[in-house]
Order: sequence, then structure tokens, then C-alpha cells
Amino acid sequence: MNFKNLLLIIALFITLHTSAQISKSQYQQIDSLFIEWNKPNHPGGVIGIMKNGKTVFSKAYGLASLEYLVPNSTGTLFNTASVSKQFTAMGIVILHQQGKLSVDDDIRKHLPELPDFGETITISHLLHHTSGLRSLHAMLGLAGWRSDDARTNEDLNRFVLNQRDLNFKPGDEYLYCNTGYMLMLNIIEKITGEEFSIWMENSVFEPLGMTNTYVENNYSRVVPDNATSYHHKNNNQFERATEYWGYTGSGNMHSNTSDLLKWLKNFYDPQPNWEAHFKMLQTLDKFNNGEDNNYAYGVVLGEFNGYKKIQHGGSIGGFRSYIGTYPDEKLNIVVLTNFSSSSPSSKANQISGILLKKATTNNTGKEAVSKVKTIKLSSDQLKKHEASYWNDKNNYVRKIYLKDDTLRYFRSENNESPLAPIGKNEFLMLSDNEDVKVKFELENNGEKTMLLTVDNKSPIQLKSFDPISLKEDLTSYTGEFYSPELETTYVISVVNKKLSCHHSRHGDFELRILKKDVLEGQWPFNIAKFSRDKNGVVSGIYVTNGRVRNLWFEKKK
Repeated sequence: MNFKNLLLIIALFITLHTSAQISKSQYQQIDSLFIEWNKPNHPGGVIGIMKNGKTVFSKAYGLASLEYLVPNSTGTLFNTASVSKQFTAMGIVILHQQGKLSVDDDIRKHLPELPDFGETITISHLLHHTSGLRSLHAMLGLAGWRSDDARTNEDLNRFVLNQRDLNFKPGDEYLYCNTGYMLMLNIIEKITGEEFSIWMENSVFEPLGMTNTYVENNYSRVVPDNATSYHHKNNNQFERATEYWGYTGSGNMHSNTSDLLKWLKNFYDPQPNWEAHFKMLQTLDKFNNGEDNNYAYGVVLGEFNGYKKIQHGGSIGGFRSYIGTYPDEKLNIVVLTNFSSSSPSSKANQISGILLKKATTNNTGKEAVSKVKTIKLSSDQLKKHEASYWNDKNNYVRKIYLKDDTLRYFRSENNESPLAPIGKNEFLMLSDNEDVKVKFELENNGEKTMLLTVDNKSPIQLKSFDPISLKEDLTSYTGEFYSPELETTYVISVVNKKLSCHHSRHGDFELRILKKDVLEGQWPFNIAKFSRDKNGVVSGIYVTNGRVRNLWFEKKK
């Protein structure tokens, strides 16, 4: 037998062996999901699927390097981005189990140099993203940092010391926060006396047999078998997505599909002495109002088609990652990619749909629509709800308007949802994955209130308002505004009868008036709410950009 034939037989054996627990049809359906990734001069990724402890699908697609035409392989390493968070959480769990800390500890017990916000922030708050701390990228962006600026844990440690306010009271709500996971790195290093990357290798990766996994705290370092990431511009055009972000704790762990499949297996078949640890990772909490939060310790608990699912995704540079397990089905799925438009979580759901029979689901989203009885309302009855509505807590506008005899919930261009009447003043939002009900109320003063209820949680309140004409006196909004917390200045002026904002690093951008004393700009200066003294003179602005809320800028002149 010649060598070439021997290789073909070995390859056939491997294919048959790895797909032994899925049918040929399922294998082909999964493979067909990634045809686009195998185009010439196209980045791709690696897919790993484990069923009942055996790898049943392992295949690489596309190029790891467009410059050198190096293909991805099943052993290629990828930056897993925020998938890293569950590993940092595991570090905290280990120290908790050893009695060296408690997840209920005030974080200032371990990091006394942090500001006292007048509220107790616990390690548990950091784990569940309920701390209220401002998140790294949103904060540094507002401070003037651009997306291609290098940023490290030391940068966060310096800026966090200047912070004086929180986004919200700890425990009140969930808001994804990289800052919390970076601070947990500080706690781990302080308690262990070791560098985080080394301690994680010795305490987590090696004991679990994850020999290809490591924490990268030097993004300039050259490590063999790592994919290069790319931004997808248009059609088949790609650009290098250089990884300037060198922080760890919340990201920058590199791994491959084999190691991550091993990790996921521990959620239903833990290695000796690890059962309590993986059970603790699935700890859920409740918000201060008693409602549930489905974000556990670095993982999201949910379901797909009625099957329990534990999962998390990640994004950094052009890397996109997803890992998830269906513990009751002993099914693990890992999708690692090196280009920005790859949508690994969507691909993973498609894989799940192929491998899992549809089970009984809860009545949410589109399925709920067919089971809720709608009624017919006249155009006049619908038109009375038309208005612009403002959410003062999260600083956004929603417009309700009538089109083609249907009331519509408008967020932005190409992003709106029709509303189906289920009562005289109550509607069900269509084209949404969640169960969203919209109720309108009329106040005695003529003001309209819109209440959004998502999955039967506490309603979100928006108040109607009249948009302000740009013809009003624009000069009252002008001036220099300085933030001592971020050590940066924005200058607002009138240019060609329009409001313009200038920052030394972000340049010039237009501001438009949403409502009186509320202006809208662009990232990272999204929303500015003006504060006036008793004489009506502007004293400063509160700026919000998503994961930073109401950060104070004092008017200097």
C-alpha cells in the first residue's frame, strides 16, 4: 500500500470516528453552514462539537492568515475575548472554596484604594455585572481614547481611582461591565501573590488538561499557531484588526476548540474535585427588586428550544467566539472565528437546531404572538398614541407613529417593530425575540406615558415630549466642559447655525437637540443632559454613552 492511500484511509477513519454519534445527514448540514468561510482569500474559523464526551465534529475553515495564505487548522489558537470571563470567575470560585475570600466580601476589603461610592460593592456584584461601575471601553472612549489606542489593566487601575459616581446602585440592574472582571484579577493577584496569567495556568488550565490555553498580557508577543483577525469591510474585502487592547481578566485568553470542549464537559461531567466549582459557576442572583438575573459567574444561563443552555460569547478585534453546553443532553458546541462578520452565536444556534429535536418552549417572542388574541382598533384610536417618548433613566428616544393602519415602535432607521393591539391601550410588540407588551396611559396634565414590559418584568417608563426646534437660542448650550474624573475637555460651539462639539482626539461632530437641555452626538459623546442653576445658567452637563451614565462635566467658560 502506498503512502498516499494510507493517508486517505487514515483520514476516512478519523472522519467516521469523529462523526459516529451524529448522522451523515447532520454532519453534512453542519458542514454546509460554513461553506462561505472556505472561499478563496477568506478568513474562517474552527468548529468543535462534543456529544456524550466524544468529539463528533471537528473541522477548520478559511485562512488563519490572509497575508501568508496559512489555513486554519483544528489546532489553531484564537483570542476568545469575553469567553475569558468564566475562567476569571473560576479563579474567584477556587479562592472562595479555599476560604481565602468570600464572594460576599466588599471589594474594598481586598482593594482598599478604590473610591468609596457610598454603596457596598461585593465580589458577587462584579461576577453578575450588577456593580454599577463604569465599564472600561465606554469610560476611556469618553476620556478621548480611540479604538486603536493600546489599553491595559494599569490604565484602568489609574482611571478607576478618579471615579466618583456609579451608573446605578449595586444590585439594582444588570449592565455588562469589563471593569468588574479586571478588578477581580487584582483581587486574585493580591491574595495569591502571583501574576494572574501564571496562577491561572497552574491553578485552572493545567489541572483541567487545557494545555493549549493561556492568558495573553502582551499583545505584541509572537505565539505560534495563533490566527490573525480581520474586519470584514464589504464583499470579500478584509482589513487587519490589530489587537491594541492588552487588558486581562475580562478578555485576552487564547485557546482552541479541543481545550474549550474539555472545559464545557465539566458542567455535566466534572473532573475529580471540580464538581463544586462548576456548580458554583452557575450561581444566579436576584436584583434588589426581587427579579431574576440570568447572568451567573461569567456564563449566561438560558435555554434554546426548551433545552437548558450554559453559554457565553466574545468579541475583540476581528475575533468572534462562542462556547456553549446543553448539560442535560451532554452536547457542547464551540465556534471560534477570526473575522468580524462571522456571527458564531447564530451559527451555534443553527447547529443546535440540527442536533436537537424541538422541545416544549415557553411562550415568548414570535410564538407568543400566535397565542394572544388581538383586537381591531380604528385609525383614530391608534393615532392618539402617536408621540415621541423619552426614557430619562437610560437616555433614549422612541417614536410611536401610525403607518398602513398599524402602530409602529420606531428606534432608528431600519429598526422598528409593529404593535398589535390586545386591548384599547395595550399592544404586543411583533418581530421581537422577547415577550414585549406596550401600554399607554394619559396623565391628567395631558402628558402621555408609555410602559414597556419585557418578559413580565418591571415596566420601563417613557414620557411623551415635544421635540425642540433648532431655531431656539443655541448659544446657551455653548462652552468648555471639563471632567476631573476623566481629565478631558469637550468644547461646544455654534458653527453654521448648528451645534458642534470638539475634542482634541475625536475631532468635530454635530450635536442635535433631542429635547430641551438634552443633546445627542456620536460615540463616545452620545447624550448630554444640561444642568442649570437657579438662574437658568448652565453649570455643566451629564454625559451618557451606554455603559457610562451621567458622568459630570463642569462648565469652565
